[in-house]
Amino acid sequence: MPGGRLTQQERQQIALGLADGLAYAEIGRRLDRPTSTVTREVMRNGGPTAYRPDLAHRATEGRARRRRPGGAAAAPAARADGRDVEAVRDYEEAFATVFMQSGLPRMTARVLAALYATDAGSLTAGELGERLQVSAGSISKAIAFLESQSLIRRERDDRRRERYVVDDELWYQSMIAAAKANEQMVEIARQGVAVLGPGTPAAARLENVARFMDFVSEGIVRAAEQAREILLTKPAEPEGVPEGAPDGG
Repeated sequence: MPGGRLTQQERQQIALGLADGLAYAEIGRRLDRPTSTVTREVMRNGGPTAYRPDLAHRATEGRARRRRPGGAAAAPAARADGRDVEAVRDYEEAFATVFMQSGLPRMTARVLAALYATDAGSLTAGELGERLQVSAGSISKAIAFLESQSLIRRERDDRRRERYVVDDELWYQSMIAAAKANEQMVEIARQGVAVLGPGTPAAARLENVARFMDFVSEGIVRAAEQAREILLTKPAEPEGVPEGAPDGG
């Protein structure tokens, strides 16, 4: 039934569509469902390469039970910013899944998605733990990894609490850090050329790696420098949103 909860049969059809390489829009058309419904279903359950219909169905049933303590329907807590609680939760899960597909561990991805989904762009460890319903230890490990990748920074607020912050400039810094990591690969590959002897098959292979990674690094740095201004430009306010409206999150 369009608009209702996905059935197990529909999830099987989604899995078949993914296996056939169909776009989300085409899968949705065949199910008579909105594209957004299919996209959200796949992204919150492992992404297109790891989606399993049976696991997705059980996970959905589990979430439904947790939201209905004692068997009674529980109304979601209201948000101060007026946003739809379920929609925000689903979006954060989908965002985290995309981060996971790029190589981030699950908890690290969830922390980063939660930070980006706040208007302030910052949360304390306690706020992250409450938002994600995980332990302080899990938050600490995720934060350490994100800092090592230059994806977040720390700062103190006016109450001397340590906050973890994402901002637009960090994307630029992360790209530059990736380029530097590539430079290390170039250096070690060229060391191998000297050790293994120029002209040998192994040395030729390593020289090609070095040339490729060197080219990629230069491209990353050049593109990041050229696009940096985009990160520092404030998007135009959509019509109907008063300037200076209070932040939520």
